[in-house]
Amino acid sequence: MVELVPFAVPVAGDKTLLVWELSSGPTAEALQHSLFTVFSQFGLLYSVRVFPNAAVAGPGFYGIIKFYSAGDAHRAQKACDQKQLFQTSPVKVHLGTGHKAVQHNTPALNSSRCQELANYYFGFNGWSKRIIKLQDLSNLEEREKEDIVTPLQKQSLKLFCALEVVLPFHECRSPEVGMAEEPLDKLEEGSLFLLKRKVTQKLAIQKALTDAFQKLLTVVLESGKVALTYRPCEEVTDARTEEELQDFIQVSVIQNTQQDLEDFGMSTQLCHP
Repeated sequence: MVELVPFAVPVAGDKTLLVWELSSGPTAEALQHSLFTVFSQFGLLYSVRVFPNAAVAGPGFYGIIKFYSAGDAHRAQKACDQKQLFQTSPVKVHLGTGHKAVQHNTPALNSSRCQELANYYFGFNGWSKRIIKLQDLSNLEEREKEDIVTPLQKQSLKLFCALEVVLPFHECRSPEVGMAEEPLDKLEEGSLFLLKRKVTQKLAIQKALTDAFQKLLTVVLESGKVALTYRPCEEVTDARTEEELQDFIQVSVIQNTQQDLEDFGMSTQLCHP
């Protein structure tokens, strides 16, 4: 079995768990912490949320837990359903019933979430970002428009960033660019100007980093090993489901073995973007 984990918000029902019959004794915050502690043992969690029961259901709470991986969600459901976990009475754990999400309908993760997911699957030393170019375009833009700027028009800071996400063990690089623009008040001078410039630069880097991760797709093998596919042409993959992607996916695998190839059930090639 092969599972594809994109750098996107998990919205599919098979990645969501519903937890019922949570005790009314602890607070919602305490229950949220307890649920996170239990279910994070099965895989990386995107979110854990706790809500009070409807009035007709009586006192107590229910929880909604989102995993990045459907496989992790399935294992957690089987292991935790009808178990006491952290309370004296058993809880009910069911998988969500929503359909699998089509890739182009799922929102991208923000840059910090992308890095969290990359750290989980590839390790802190398994990937890095390399900034190729940072350029302030606001001055250039103002000089070009110097003759037509009116006093009523506000100036703005515009920063450009070009970077690449590098995964050396997978021999893969994902380049991307990002642009950020923030309005600039004439009163923002000195340290205020430098702070605004730093914030705008950070936004440009985050935008480029998020988009670079969108070209990568994590491939989780049944054996637990992780591979990677690089998708430079979004128009090829946007409208495809995971099953369709498996027919032509190109991946790079750490320490390929014959068993790994059998786990894929497909032709495997090293990816050199």
